[in-house]
Amino acid sequence: MLRRLAAGYFGGAVGAVVASLALWVAARAGLLAELGVDLNPPLSWAWLSPRILWGGLWGLGIPLVLRRGLSPVRAGLLLSLGPSLAQLFYFFPQRGANLLGVAHGPLTPLVVLAVNAIWGWTLARVVLAVGGSASAPSEK
Repeated sequence: MLRRLAAGYFGGAVGAVVASLALWVAARAGLLAELGVDLNPPLSWAWLSPRILWGGLWGLGIPLVLRRGLSPVRAGLLLSLGPSLAQLFYFFPQRGANLLGVAHGPLTPLVVLAVNAIWGWTLARVVLAVGGSASAPSEK
């Protein structure tokens, strides 16, 4: 069980780095501006470190979701709804961006869902790569 949790935390942290870089690149390339989404994250440790911590913590849920019989990728995508809902219904309103973050633009919720889907997909791929699958009933 400890190995699966460690794989989930590691996968979530790696997923957070990948998803954060994807968001940063999309902002720098002007894609977010084209969508009318006013998110312009800096590529700094102060911005990235909490995302890595939260990504790892959310990744701890992957063994529970995998036990439902889903494939790892589907489990990662399902799990990505958790951080998406937290961002849209808690963190954005706390920071004055209104419910769903619509103060940043009407397509902000879709951007959040897409970035967190990247996180979930990466989480699943890392968990598969390091062997943290929940399909084995016992570990040696």
